[in-house]
Amino acid sequence: MSTDSNINLEVSVTKSMAKGHNNSELFSLRTLKIMYRKLSARTKLGVVVGLIILWFVCRRFYYSHSINMADIDGSEGIHTGNKGLHFKNRRFILDGKPLWILSGAMHYFRVVPEYWKDRMLKMKAGGLNTLETYVSWNLHEPLPGLFDFEGILNLRKYIELAQEIGLYVILRPGPFICSEWDFGGMPSWLLKDPAMKVRSTYGPYQAAVKRFLGKLLPMVEDLQYSKGGPIIAVQVENEFGSYSREVEHLKFIAETLRYHGIQELLVTSDNEQGQSQAPFHHVALPTVNFKEMTETSFKDIKEWGPDYPLMVMEYWSGWFDHWGTEHNTETVEFHGNIVGNLLKENININFYMYHGGTNFGFMAGANNFGSYKADVTSYDYDAPISEAGDVTPKYIKTRDLILQYVLKPQGITNLPEPPPSIPKAAYGQVTILDYLPWTDVLQFVEESVNNPDVLPMEMLTLKSGYGQSYGFIVYQKNINNGGNLVLPVPIKDRAQILLNSQEVGIVEPNANSASIRLATAQSLNVLDIVVENLGRVNYITQGSNLLNEERKGLSGTVTLNELPVKDWKIYPLDFNKDFIKRLSSSTKWLQFGGVVSRPAVYKTNVVINGQPTDTFLNMMGWKKGIVIINGFNLGRYWDIGPQKTLYVPGPVLKSGVNEIIIFEQHHGQGHITFQSTHDLGPVKSN
Repeated sequence: MSTDSNINLEVSVTKSMAKGHNNSELFSLRTLKIMYRKLSARTKLGVVVGLIILWFVCRRFYYSHSINMADIDGSEGIHTGNKGLHFKNRRFILDGKPLWILSGAMHYFRVVPEYWKDRMLKMKAGGLNTLETYVSWNLHEPLPGLFDFEGILNLRKYIELAQEIGLYVILRPGPFICSEWDFGGMPSWLLKDPAMKVRSTYGPYQAAVKRFLGKLLPMVEDLQYSKGGPIIAVQVENEFGSYSREVEHLKFIAETLRYHGIQELLVTSDNEQGQSQAPFHHVALPTVNFKEMTETSFKDIKEWGPDYPLMVMEYWSGWFDHWGTEHNTETVEFHGNIVGNLLKENININFYMYHGGTNFGFMAGANNFGSYKADVTSYDYDAPISEAGDVTPKYIKTRDLILQYVLKPQGITNLPEPPPSIPKAAYGQVTILDYLPWTDVLQFVEESVNNPDVLPMEMLTLKSGYGQSYGFIVYQKNINNGGNLVLPVPIKDRAQILLNSQEVGIVEPNANSASIRLATAQSLNVLDIVVENLGRVNYITQGSNLLNEERKGLSGTVTLNELPVKDWKIYPLDFNKDFIKRLSSSTKWLQFGGVVSRPAVYKTNVVINGQPTDTFLNMMGWKKGIVIINGFNLGRYWDIGPQKTLYVPGPVLKSGVNEIIIFEQHHGQGHITFQSTHDLGPVKSN
């Protein structure tokens, strides 16, 4: 190759690379071009040859991992492995035999690990052959590049246990999962970027997704059915058509799954309305989500081809609760009629939920369709297996229907008995021993921020610049005069205004304005605005930008007598494990002597003789707060209901002394009570 041809190729490559680049990129290319001209002819030749080789390698890499969007016949093109779940003539096929998928949803992150096996055995005894689980990105990657797969987050152990018990697994890794889980399972640090566009082709979002899936998938890749494991299907995103029509994002997720070795059947799930909004049936098997089947539930799937099996990925076996409402339930007859109709039509079912579990800590999500509503701590869901792991009449009915319509026609006349219920204990009334006044509580917050204006928690310069994720954020300011205090709205989500530690006002969620009269009684006064993050919205529909705006706390300008208040001290009160340890070991605890009508932290203990077991904590007489036992955050209580007791799994307790820490936001009482029954509140039934 001559020097002239080298130069011509150089110009051609430079022009090709420059297409569509901005000025700074072009400047860099021009600089490289000048440097290139200074090279010898031999070196130039080597560079050009290297570029050509690199181009072919990248091209081959792209096409080997990109998804073919052409129409397919049956499952060919969706399932890429030579062994595993596929389909034909509306039937799933596994190892050459028809498979009727009867699956139950249970999320490992909502159930303590010691009880995973008990719940799975009950699923198996209920006639199910498959376990479905979401994956919680926000718990697995609490900070960018910092991963946690231990304890209750040991997904690999969870999947291996399912295989040991004889259950297939449908894995739904998101990265968005909805699930009444904070921010739909996405980490809040994404919102540090003011231009963030989640669930889209926005570069920084997809880069974060790549990093997470790049860590997650290699950990479970060998647990696929085609490699001897139980995973028979993997879902691409979740209910995406309800949110967006940007199919390119689904393609990106699918390509990322394939790149990291996922060979099993890919699936999507959406409600009936969302099915046609972002069609992806050329790449992944479409499934539907609903409460009741109608004539049009599977309309799109039937029109897309004759081979797709009919599957409801989320048959909503119950429903979740919001604070301030009634507890959702339905009659066994109502549930049985729906399930019976599905089975009569040979529909593959994933019961969502089969066992709901608990939104421990601050993980409960929220809805906002014109009015913000936060989810309660319990995720009982009125599911066949209760929050505490007990089989219910709904479980028995479901089991009987599976026997009638599925198993008996196959010659199977009975199922094993489910494991017995785990005993429940009433440890009785426990007296509060000590408390920490509000003035002392903030001293244990290790890192605070000084800022001219109030900021939402995600924008704080904490944790390597990625802010605060959960809990409470406190804005503190010393003032020397009273008057009319106005907070910027919307407040996310609930504000408690304290003057010299005394409550002077509350702003509930959905307030259109926030004005509080401050009556100062001394020359120097401490103003605290305590804002609680009650849970980020986990589901929105097309046309809403709410997910990208879910920054919690205050944004804007606080005014006092129409003048801006500046120079705030901001405390992230997130009750993380280190903070709890500092509280527990403090020497500043005061002996509790009566009702404290202001925010405070309380401490006591319960002594258990012998092996502890499940119990339920009744916070009657208390108003609102959180409970932490032996360092484990059980979640929120709130007297507006419906939930009246908190589920305490036995493994959280220990034989001997169990430390209990309570953060009460309004007024504490002299005792709490451990009882043997759960009270989820007044019932709203179908």
